[in-house]
Amino acid sequence: MRLAKHLLTTLLLGGFLCLFSACQKQVKPNTSVTYTAIELGRVVSEIDSSIWVVFQDKQNRYWFGSNGKGVYCYDGKNIKQLTTKEGLCSNQIRGIQEDESGHIYFDTPAGVSKFDGEKFTSLIPVRGTANQWRLQPHDLWFRYNAGLNGASRYDGDTLYLLAFSAISAKGFSSEAAVYSIYKDPQGYIWFGTLGAGVCRFDGRGLQWIEEEELAPLADGRAPAIRSIIEDQEGYFWFSNLLYQYNILNTVHKTIGYERVKRIDLTQQEEKMELPYYTSAVLDHHTIWMTNYTEGVWKYDGKRLTNYRINDGEKVVLTMFVFKDNKGSIWLGTDNAGVYTFNGVAFEKFKP
Repeated sequence: MRLAKHLLTTLLLGGFLCLFSACQKQVKPNTSVTYTAIELGRVVSEIDSSIWVVFQDKQNRYWFGSNGKGVYCYDGKNIKQLTTKEGLCSNQIRGIQEDESGHIYFDTPAGVSKFDGEKFTSLIPVRGTANQWRLQPHDLWFRYNAGLNGASRYDGDTLYLLAFSAISAKGFSSEAAVYSIYKDPQGYIWFGTLGAGVCRFDGRGLQWIEEEELAPLADGRAPAIRSIIEDQEGYFWFSNLLYQYNILNTVHKTIGYERVKRIDLTQQEEKMELPYYTSAVLDHHTIWMTNYTEGVWKYDGKRLTNYRINDGEKVVLTMFVFKDNKGSIWLGTDNAGVYTFNGVAFEKFKP
């Protein structure tokens, strides 16, 4: 339990507003791709130890977002570090996305930065109204909200700051701070919060799900909904192993769902000390999850398997899991850089 408390304390104090394929021994970007050279930044020999986000772009370059040292870009040959000196809004990276034109966007506590391959541009936020709550297929959504309980939407021209209160009569407090955003196969946008549960925007309004496993724990700790995914059976996973959700039907202000007990921890040989995770990714019928102090967990539909990772005598604190274009599994950690899965175990990424 002390490990679990350390997880929650570290993540909350750190401001974290906020998956199976056997890889080759060392993962490299696709060398057949013609890369656009990035002139900004400086070439470095290693990546920072605190990496909270991993992303691969359309040119198969890898981007590693740190918790204070900016972002690192690996093109298969060199690593370049890009920071506020090059124009980033902040050196703390909370999310990375790419638009249809290949522009890269960095979600930070100080705003959203757009990188066009040559320079960074800070998106200027505009306070949106209820009319700016829209569901358009090519929009990008960010957790950045300038202190609002809500999120921001970028339509290619304007970054709108959108408050939940603009389209919902529900009362809000700091517990409604957004920790995760997920776009489901129908195009609906889901928001995971610190302690107010989960809500879905369907283009008309917000529908909320508030269950005990999505709220702060009885002792006051708030694991938060840091990850939202939908598995191949259509069940939603909201950052915990306790229940999964089958979404049944929706009217304007409510959402029908079936709450299902999927993993009986009493029947598992390996058990999470605290059954909440910080990040998850789906790979066919397998779900990979990071549990901070407990390493990485794999669930194949029947069995939980735990991969503990050590860097010498140091326990590796796992933050983020990512599946790349070839199905390789990557980890961002809070204290040991980046790891990849070699089919048997996780090993440190060394370019």
